Amino acid sequence: MADAKMAAKKSIGLVFIEGYADWEFGFLSASAVEYFGARIISLAPEAKSVASIGGLVLTPERGISADENADLDAMAVIGSEGWFSDTPPDITPLILSVHRRGGTVGGICAGTLPLARAGLFSGRAHTSNGAGWIEGKIGSYEGADRYRDVPFAVSDGPVVSASGAAPGTFAATFLETLFPARAEDVGQMRQFMAREYGSI
Repeated sequence: MADAKMAAKKSIGLVFIEGYADWEFGFLSASAVEYFGARIISLAPEAKSVASIGGLVLTPERGISADENADLDAMAVIGSEGWFSDTPPDITPLILSVHRRGGTVGGICAGTLPLARAGLFSGRAHTSNGAGWIEGKIGSYEGADRYRDVPFAVSDGPVVSASGAAPGTFAATFLETLFPARAEDVGQMRQFMAREYGSI
């Protein structure tokens, strides 16, 4: 891949809450830093530590308010059952802030629910954990008619979505959207990851 120093320095916020899925962000965070020269910033409600499904404790750099994250070029919401609890964190202001300034916004697994709540799927192709899954968790939402029941990540403009079983294509599609001039490098990522999945 091209030297990471050639890429414009971009800041990507990853949103974590209690019970976040360990496997859903590794491809994205590592590739963004190693190959694309980006900065990864961990975010969590009130900037408090959160534990993953596997019990790994993450101490975030920042909270989830829009004001303290005005420098983000992109953000991705990592899945957790907490997103469909009775009182999920409200990150709509953050999502809309990043989106309105032209940033890439992604959601994987249950991390797609905050995007649906914020209206980002209105008029946009998107995916999640299966047909009807989003409605089953939060009820009707704008753009439900544009749902695509596919096993890989979907992008429509600056909005990227994926099921919890697609962290590889989520990472590749997210980075392809954020770094459109680096399509060749993303293609190499896809080929690299496909070698394993093709053997299953």
